[in-house]
Amino acid sequence: MRTVSLMTANQEFSRLVKEVERGEGFVITRRGRPIAKLVPHTADKTADPEWAAAYGRMMARLDEGVSLGGLRAERAELYDR
Repeated sequence: MRTVSLMTANQEFSRLVKEVERGEGFVITRRGRPIAKLVPHTADKTADPEWAAAYGRMMARLDEGVSLGGLRAERAELYDR
């Protein structure tokens, strides 16, 4: 991730956005201190029905707990310390 000054980012914003579209990211600095990031947008995976279904199956499995040969370990019990 490259670093650019706020002044440069302001003057060359269109060029920076084109580079971000190609996957590049930038840290924008003011007086040498980072103040912002300009990075490509990533899609929200929670909106993907396949991901949501897999997540639901995982959470159901965690809520069921696991049998350990007569002993039962449930998710809530693991964190009740």
